Amino acid sequence: MSRRMGTTFAALRQRDYRIWTGAGFVSVTGTWMQVLGINWYVLDRTGSATQVGFAVLLQALPVLLLSSWGGALADRLPARRLLIASQLAHATLAAALAVIAWTSGGLALVYAISFAGGVISAVEGPIMGRFNALLVERETLGNALALGSLVSSSGRILGMSAGGLLVAVAGTAPLFAINAVSFIAVVGALLAVHARRAAVPEPSGGGNGVRAGFRYLLRQPAVLTALALSFVLGSLGRNYQVTMAAMSNGPLATGAAGYGALSTVFAVGTVIGGFAAARRGRLGYRTLVGAGLMASVLQMVAGLAPGVWTFGALILPIAAGAIVIDTTVSARVQLDTREDMRGRVLAALAMTSSVATAAGAPLLGWLAEHAGARQTLVLAGTAAAIAAVAAGVALARLHGHHVRCLAVVSRTYPAGRAPVPAGVLGTRTVRRDRECAACVPRHGRPRRRSAAAAKRRAAVAGSPTP
Repeated sequence: MSRRMGTTFAALRQRDYRIWTGAGFVSVTGTWMQVLGINWYVLDRTGSATQVGFAVLLQALPVLLLSSWGGALADRLPARRLLIASQLAHATLAAALAVIAWTSGGLALVYAISFAGGVISAVEGPIMGRFNALLVERETLGNALALGSLVSSSGRILGMSAGGLLVAVAGTAPLFAINAVSFIAVVGALLAVHARRAAVPEPSGGGNGVRAGFRYLLRQPAVLTALALSFVLGSLGRNYQVTMAAMSNGPLATGAAGYGALSTVFAVGTVIGGFAAARRGRLGYRTLVGAGLMASVLQMVAGLAPGVWTFGALILPIAAGAIVIDTTVSARVQLDTREDMRGRVLAALAMTSSVATAAGAPLLGWLAEHAGARQTLVLAGTAAAIAAVAAGVALARLHGHHVRCLAVVSRTYPAGRAPVPAGVLGTRTVRRDRECAACVPRHGRPRRRSAAAAKRRAAVAGSPTP
């Protein structure tokens, strides 16, 4: 038992990660209190759920439009200073919201601040992802990401529950004020931790712009497959705010009370999923495909659930699987990409999640309205299961290809002269070589030298020409 607990909380043995996790929990709790506060303030002033959705859209839209530029900045500039500036900007916006709520200000200012916060988050996200990876060793990165998901889920539950009680007693202004103060903890943690590699990685010649990041990503077949699967699962199997509401008002006939109870069950499932991901020593592509297939099949069964208790029992493992999927994709994106491109690849992940949410929610809502809530869950679950199987087949083929490439290179190069291993798909693989154009080029394309130059180097070294 002690060994299992040690594996689950392995990343917490490192001082910097303990400081960062504590500050992150405080910040996440405040952030969800502010989310609740904005939604309630807009709903109270307008009485329109559409206006609430518009405020949410203003916060999410910049992530889709600006994340790629944030990723380019993350790969070119020091992370610590940018993060301190972004936290202070978030605190200023939260304080402004508190003033607006206390003075009963207009909604135009709330919408403007929501959009400004989305812009900051879009630029901040890839930078934060790169900085998180600098706080732990490579071997514990997956565990650190899983614990981060656990902290985020716990902070969401605490923030929403405490915010709901506080808004009923004192209104929305204290929620914004608490969030403004919570960013002080993050700034303090940024000043206290010592990242392992605080300097920006040197570029490898692939370019520092957004286009260079997209060109690099297109040469990453395994990461592209993971992102594609994440998009399908996120759009068809993750938008449970829509499907749970449709089931509550439709076949289950539980109303708002049932929807609130199911939302709580879903939140508890995310915490369980965080623990499950943290307990695994390694989060590989098999875990991603397995969790995606499990969640998709359970979604199909949930569409046939006869009552609310059965539906809630199925929602719990589905929510846990969603966290395992998110954590695994994030881990593979960071472990299987070149360090000087990591910020831009993380930006692509953020854009994928944003597009999946924006495209999936209206699609599922339209299907629930025209085909029925149960049929929507079954159809979406079937499509997601097919996507998981297809991704598993594609990743298995890539795995076999890399194993064959490794065998070719081990026969071609003398001992100790083989190219640097890349560690893709969970096996020792090599960087891209002439014999293997599909291998992931983590270390760049090897330079080709002329035969005459090879003979001169061999003569100087006193070794026979290869």
